[in-house]
Formats: sequence, C-alpha cells, structure tokens
Amino acid sequence: MLRLGWFSTGRGPGSRNLLKTVMDKKEQGLIDVDISFVFCNWNNEEDPNPKKEQRKMFFDMVEGYGIPLITLSWKEFLPDLRKSDEAAWRIEYGRKLRELVGRYEFDLGVLAGYMLWMDDETCREYDMINLHPALPEGPKGTWEEVIWTLIRENADEHGVMIHICTEEWDRGAALTYCGFPIRGPKFDGLWKDIEKKIASSSLEHVMRTEGTDEPLFRMIREEGAKRELPLIVSTIGLFADGRVGIENKRLVEDGKILERPYDMTSEVDRSL
Repeated sequence: MLRLGWFSTGRGPGSRNLLKTVMDKKEQGLIDVDISFVFCNWNNEEDPNPKKEQRKMFFDMVEGYGIPLITLSWKEFLPDLRKSDEAAWRIEYGRKLRELVGRYEFDLGVLAGYMLWMDDETCREYDMINLHPALPEGPKGTWEEVIWTLIRENADEHGVMIHICTEEWDRGAALTYCGFPIRGPKFDGLWKDIEKKIASSSLEHVMRTEGTDEPLFRMIREEGAKRELPLIVSTIGLFADGRVGIENKRLVEDGKILERPYDMTSEVDRSL
C-alpha cells in the first residue's frame, strides 16, 4: 500500500473534489493507497479569512474520512519574523512542518492545492509531487502567466504535468503529463477574435481590460483545468501499482531512470 502525505490549503471545491476522488478510488479498490494525514497551512481561526466556509467544508470532509488533520497557521506562525525576514521565516515554518508531519509515516507527499511555497529542506527530505498547468517544455509561472504566454507565442498545444518538488519551484523533473490542442473548431474563432483585439490595441491592453474573462483565455483554462484531477489521480495510481518510483529526485521504472515523463494523454482523455 502506498502511504500518502496530503498537503492542501483547502480553499475551494477543487481541494475537496481531489480528496474525494482519491478516497472513492481507494474504497472501490482501484488504487491501493492510504492517506496518513492531511496538512493545511491554515487552522481556520485566522481573521480575515475569506475562505473560512470553504475550508470548514474541507476540514469536515477530512475528519469524516477519519484522516488525521494537521494545521499550522502561516498567519499566526512567527508573524514578526515573517515581516522582517521572509526567507528565515520559511526555514522555521518548514522545520515546524516537518516536526508535525514526521510523526506519521508516508511514502509520497502530494501537494493537492497547497498554496504556500514549500521550503528547500522539506523538498530535500521528502519525495513530493505537485501539479504545474503546462506541458513539460511549456511556460513556467502561475496558470494565468502560462496561458498569456501561450497566447503571446501563438501556441498550438497546451497541457498539464506532475513534477517532483525541488528547491527550484516548478522546475523539478516532470513525471507525467497530458496534452491537448488549442487549435481546431473549438478554438479557431477565438484566436481570430483575440488577434483582432491585439491588432487594434495590444495584448497588454487585452490583459488589463478583460483579464481571465477573455474568451480564448477562458477556453484554454477550462480545457486544462478539467484534466488536472484525472492526471493527478492517474499519477498516484502509477506509484500505487509500483510501476514507478522516485530515486534521487528522478522518476525510475524497474530501477532505471526514465529520461522522459509518462505521456498519459490517452488515459486522461478517456476519463473526461
């Protein structure tokens, strides 16, 4: 059985859906996993707390499954140090995090909507995986930055990948990915529309005035977002089945380092 350490900020339905999907697969006997704990960087007593109700729903779900819930409020932890020296604060927060989760045994950490930057030592000590909303050779940055880069570069495809967490954020070795075209009947009219907008002003103007509501941007985001959950679940399944593992922060199969990540496009597409 693969023992998972689950890290989540628990700020919305996406966090709950991911946990529920994994637990459903476990209960159906489709993946052989156990979640040793759920760690959240909020305790839900903070103020202000705009996601309080969403997080309560997440906490209730975790407790309903009987999974130990660990919280360490990033707002309440050494606030003076955080204001004066954020790098030093991150080291201390990571030290306390490891103290708390170190009471539980786990084989693989899953950053499932965890919105706090993981410190270097924790990345070195544990094997952890994270989702990045781009293809392995695609843009870095937030999902918003990624999509604007795709539009700026007139890209033909987009995707989602799972990578190993390392000290270099979003730059650990890619483990799995899925891709999809952003050209064709669903997209071509939207490309023509945004090209006209850019020709009459600039992409920067479109970004300022329409932002994430711009139709092409929104369509790309929707197609990527709906693939995130099945990719994460399928990737966990690879580890649970013993097909792959991590050694020295590299993906291995039968003891051999894999030079390329798994292409799981077909499997993900079948689940949509």
